[in-house]
Amino acid sequence: MYSTENLNRLTTERIAPRAGPTTGLILLMSVACAVSVANMYYCQPLLAQMGASVPGGESVASYIPTFTQVGTMLGMGLFVPLGDMFERRRLIVSICLALSGTAILTAVSPSGTWLAAASFILGLTSIIPHLILPFVAQLAEPAERGKALGTVVSGMLIGILCARTFSGFAGAAFGWRTVYWIGALSMVVLAWLLRQKLPESRPAAALSYPELLRSLVRFIRDYSELRQAAVSGGMLFGAFSAFWATLIFRLMSPPYHYGSRAAGLFGLIGAAGAAAAPVMGRVVDRRGVRTSVALSLIVTAVSFVIFLFAGQTIVGLIAGVILMDLGVQAGHVSNQARIYAILPEARSRLNTVYMVSYFFGGAMGSALGAYGWNVAGWNGVCAVGLGLVLVALVYHVAGARDTFAPGLAEQRG
Repeated sequence: MYSTENLNRLTTERIAPRAGPTTGLILLMSVACAVSVANMYYCQPLLAQMGASVPGGESVASYIPTFTQVGTMLGMGLFVPLGDMFERRRLIVSICLALSGTAILTAVSPSGTWLAAASFILGLTSIIPHLILPFVAQLAEPAERGKALGTVVSGMLIGILCARTFSGFAGAAFGWRTVYWIGALSMVVLAWLLRQKLPESRPAAALSYPELLRSLVRFIRDYSELRQAAVSGGMLFGAFSAFWATLIFRLMSPPYHYGSRAAGLFGLIGAAGAAAAPVMGRVVDRRGVRTSVALSLIVTAVSFVIFLFAGQTIVGLIAGVILMDLGVQAGHVSNQARIYAILPEARSRLNTVYMVSYFFGGAMGSALGAYGWNVAGWNGVCAVGLGLVLVALVYHVAGARDTFAPGLAEQRG
């Protein structure tokens, strides 16, 4: 389909002269991921409150996380490849401002239908971490790439988890709409900071949008490592989403009878696992990704066994949350280090394939988790999460026979 010469033209890019990523720049990118991704997850402790506050909200409330994740999946496919086509700093700043606007749309929702549509559009623009992560991989030296990615992924995961804590408390005190107004303001501030601090990164070749999209198909066909990362990442995030999308309903039911504040506090508990991402990055640098992915799947499966048999106690829920978030973030760091080593000059597009699968898994997990809760309560949620992780583990073991060295497909073609 493409000659080697054409592929090189499609994937070569240039960064403005730089001294290398400083610790401050990596931390800023980590904060940017945390602040931006939080907008997707503010809703989870607030679902009952959101559903009760607008006409028709009760029928859509439990599926709001699914609408958001479907939007993100589409945004990944449509917009993230543009990181290999346009100057990255300007693109990231523009999406930050767009996300601010969609947070406002959510905050002013007058009905359940509007709320569902606004949640979808919010997800569509919540792709900033997936523009930043390929940028980090490009800036970092190969020997330090896992560590740098681990730091930024840690920020993203802490943002996901602490978003629930913040929104749970702020929503209980001031109402759920205030949470989204704060999110909108934070994105404007973030856009200004990134405009000041990020280096320029310009593509060397003028690529057409159809060329970008056609190359995605070729990457899926030729790179088994990319396919394996996509499946394991999607299933892990699906299990993660099934749990978090239904936790508020579990905590509101016997024996707990808790509200949004308690659901928010579980985000802080999960952040303990997410804080280990830089450590996992160093493990990836030293031990390799296949071992770390396998460990992450096993740890996540154990967490759902704990939820199933000890989820009726606070101690069981806490232990399971720590293990689950540790396993999911470890798998995410490992998979991203894995895909960025395949074809370094096409990281935005490789990330697109991986993250579309990731959020497809998340949307599927949220929907299946809601269905499992409606059909079989907490046991149904646990069965969904454990089943998704086991699918990933089987595929990971079987995929060892389908692995070939990055770049071999290019040599074949």
